[in-house]
Amino acid sequence: MSCIYSCSSTPSFSAPFVSSRSSRFALSSSNSRPRFHCALGGTVAEPKITTAAEPLLLNAVRGEDVERPPVWLMRQAGRYMKSYQIICEKYPSFRERSENVDLVVEISLQPWKVFKPDGVILFSDILTPLSGMNIPFDIVKGKGPVIFNPLGTAADVEQVREFVPEDSVPYVGEALTILRKEVDNKAAVLGFVGAPFTLASYVVEGGSSKHFTKIKRLAFSQPKVLHALLQKFATSMAKYIQFQADSGAQAVQIFDSWATELSPVDFEEFSLPYLKQIVDTVKQTHPDLPLILYASGSGGLLERLALTGVDVISLDWTVDMAEGRRRLGPNIAVQGNVDPGVLFGSKDFITNRINDTVRKAGRGKHILNLGHGIVVGTPEENVAHFFEVAKGLRY
Repeated sequence: MSCIYSCSSTPSFSAPFVSSRSSRFALSSSNSRPRFHCALGGTVAEPKITTAAEPLLLNAVRGEDVERPPVWLMRQAGRYMKSYQIICEKYPSFRERSENVDLVVEISLQPWKVFKPDGVILFSDILTPLSGMNIPFDIVKGKGPVIFNPLGTAADVEQVREFVPEDSVPYVGEALTILRKEVDNKAAVLGFVGAPFTLASYVVEGGSSKHFTKIKRLAFSQPKVLHALLQKFATSMAKYIQFQADSGAQAVQIFDSWATELSPVDFEEFSLPYLKQIVDTVKQTHPDLPLILYASGSGGLLERLALTGVDVISLDWTVDMAEGRRRLGPNIAVQGNVDPGVLFGSKDFITNRINDTVRKAGRGKHILNLGHGIVVGTPEENVAHFFEVAKGLRY
């Protein structure tokens, strides 16, 4: 691969995209910003004509011809922002911040107002549905999630109710509806849910875990009990995605954060079937809703993640973007995958890593993002630079 650096005083665009191993695309911006011409190996499905009324992120996911990759960042609304820290001082409870409509909207819009990302994600937590499923919990500062009565028996699982989002989390729907109006299609409004195995891990372990001993003991000694719990989560999360979409979410990300603690054969038993069930159920009612799947440390499972039927696989930073593209094939979109630690580097370093990621991803079907959430303490000015560079790119 080769890149040629040049400067231009006028906007520039590449020739029509051709899907071949010698495809070329240009990364450029208007006025006097630098322009890059890069030769890229690998193939991406041929772009379609862009629908101008749709947000850039949706067009990119659907394989339409876009001028640049859309960009947003996981955890873009959060603790690295001074404005968020001020809210935390006034409202120290995470659950209060994430279950109050006004606060959810305000926090979700904080990065939108400052950085104008192409995706505005709901401020919430994957554990938010648990109370509505008869699983009491809290999120404690300095400790994280705490499940008050961890599950471990068939009797415990029988007490778990299937989730009815309209009754249990109406504030989520209200917040998404407001966000959709506020953003006004200038960006895509994103919802999200936790995947069944990840949710099960939390409620069986009693919170975060290092070795996942309890969930694996349950899986390998009482698999029927775990499958019963996973089924309840699968049914409930499908309903939750549908509810979010009906309320205003234009795409939904599924977080299977702990699935990569499973071996490939165990992933195929305890995660994959339930992810597929969620996707199949949602696609029956919302066939055009883009679904994104993220699992940290998923390099060993990429091909299996694609079997879920989601529209986008979000890669963490341990996977080379070009290699991920080759392994997933041209028909699925990718998201990511700059190392969050890069945002602690110099502006030139950040710029170089953005360009490297976009060059390897190729033209179209790519959402620029980090390979994980923004780290606490990340300088806001570096986040601003990330967005400035990303939004100045042109194919």
